[in-house]
Formats: sequence, C-alpha cells, structure tokens
Amino acid sequence: MKEKKTTPLRERMIEDMRIRGMSLKTRQTHIRAVRYFAEFIGRSPDTATPDELRAYQLHMTDSGVSTGVFNARIVSLRFFFGMTFGREEMKRYMQFRRKAKKLPVVLSVEEVGDLLAAVPGPGLKYRAALGISYGAGLRASEVCNLKVSDIDSDRMLIHVDEGKNDKDRKAMLSPGLLDLLRDYWREARPEGWLFPGKPKIMACRHAN
Repeated sequence: MKEKKTTPLRERMIEDMRIRGMSLKTRQTHIRAVRYFAEFIGRSPDTATPDELRAYQLHMTDSGVSTGVFNARIVSLRFFFGMTFGREEMKRYMQFRRKAKKLPVVLSVEEVGDLLAAVPGPGLKYRAALGISYGAGLRASEVCNLKVSDIDSDRMLIHVDEGKNDKDRKAMLSPGLLDLLRDYWREARPEGWLFPGKPKIMACRHAN
C-alpha cells in the first residue's frame, strides 16, 4: 500500500520518514495524526499557532482520547513541526500526558489462604515456594535461588543475593511464613538450595 501524495507538504513529510527508515504503518500513523490536526484548525497544519496547538490538546482531552493515542499524536506533530517544517519552537507547546498508575490488586487474608491451599502436593515444597514469593515479595528467580542459609530466623529476614539488577537486598520474614518454612524444612530436609530442582509452578529464569 502506498501513501497518497496529495500536497508538497505531505510529500516532504513522507520523504523525511522514509529517510529515517520508518515503516509503512508508522508513516501512515504520522500522516493520519497530522491530518486530524489540520481538520481541527481547518487549514494547512504548517500555518498553526501555539494557541491552536494548545486548543487541540484540550480538545483531545475533553474528547476522552486515551493517553496512548494522545501521546502518539503528539509524537507525530513533533516530527512534523520539528523535522519536516523546521519549527522546533513549536515543540514547547506540546505536552505528553502521564499515564495514571493503578494500584496493584491486593489479596485478602482469606484469598491468600485459599490460594495456598490450592497449591498441588504432595508435600509442602510448592506451597512454601509460593508462600515466600507472595509473603515476602520475592520474584520467581529469587525464590529459586534461595539457600537454606538465606533464612535468618533470628532477625526475621530473608537474604536475597543478586536479585533485581544483580543487587543484594533483605526481605521481611513474617512469623506465619517462618512457620510454613519450618514445616517444609522438617518434611524435606533440604541442604544447600532451599528449593532444589525447578518448581513446575514457577518460571525460574534469572531476572535481569
């Protein structure tokens, strides 16, 4: 599929994008975004003023445009004004929107209990591994790399060696989790690695 070259301005923008190796889909997205802006101001986009750029961003906000679409259109307009039309100063009047952060879903005590109860057996290995992952906030790779000596029951800490970004850290050890780990240790008597082998319920790739 080939983009329609209806105006010299559009041709120049398409050439600029081709020079930078942009894919056909990306080129079409940028062209479409600039066209939306031109339709909003009712004339060629190269004649736009800072006030019109501001009004367009307010229009997108009031129209309920998603954060992703909003920012994608700003990227397109920044390319058009900065690269194709040579009006770098116009970038000062275009703002990216921050995506709202959603709070993580926190399970209730009852839901955590149901989850642990549903972990397959026999034995406590998988239940203890899942318990330490959720209860202490460890990643799967960190759980898989734990050693028996990493459980510090005196200070109620878990020593995590080479965790995220290869940094060592400490995690809190709750009394309930300690009881579960002690039950697991009395049952399995692990030596060296706390959870020897590769638990089937967890991805044990080393996270970098």
